[in-house]
Amino acid sequence: MLFMKASRLAAAGAVAATAVVVLSSPAFAHVTVQPEGAAAKGGYAVVDFKVPNERDDASTTKLEVNFPTDHPLASVMPEPVPGWKIEITKSKLAKPVEAHGKQLTEAVTKVTWTADGKGIEPGYFEKFPVSVGALPEDTDTLVFKALQTYSNKEVVRWIEEQKKGDEEPENPAPVLELAAASEDGHHGSSATDKAADPASAENASASTAAPADSSDTTARVLGVVGIVVGVVGVAYGVLAGRRRTAA
Repeated sequence: MLFMKASRLAAAGAVAATAVVVLSSPAFAHVTVQPEGAAAKGGYAVVDFKVPNERDDASTTKLEVNFPTDHPLASVMPEPVPGWKIEITKSKLAKPVEAHGKQLTEAVTKVTWTADGKGIEPGYFEKFPVSVGALPEDTDTLVFKALQTYSNKEVVRWIEEQKKGDEEPENPAPVLELAAASEDGHHGSSATDKAADPASAENASASTAAPADSSDTTARVLGVVGIVVGVVGVAYGVLAGRRRTAA
């Protein structure tokens, strides 16, 4: 009886787990944007546009990302991605914007990646890194509307903005969450800043190597002590046995 109850519970759990996977899987298939490290207000950051392939019979061959014009970015520099051509579109702003003491009349409004090979095949995703800044200080988020084109000419428009209190839309636009600037006046640092500093990398490797060496030495010492204690214990047991026999 208990075995049957356990079997039923296991089966119910398996069904529930399957349902969770099926229901939640579309949420992981959106085009998204995430910073490498911190995207602090007023600073610069490297952000990755992550593009998964949602189709079983077509490849993603093009990505168009529209940059916000209500909070234009003075600097937008894509990182080269093997197998993709990059086109940067600049446009005149309808209304000049004051950004960090500079009057912006023109800004990057779109970056387009076009595959010159197979693109993103079914079952894979690709990241498209872009260095951006200076990030605005008067908003908590930046919305990047994106278009994803497949090899069968299908276009998925990731342009729907999330409204507070509503459910997530079917095709949500990528949203970058901005962190607060640090109290010491610095605006955070991106992953590329650390990678570009050889001294930092050397110090980091040294600091991570030290504990490993120390733990190895400790392990060896404890191992030797354990062997010695074991030998002494065996010898004591043998002597005690002989004494009992002699008695």
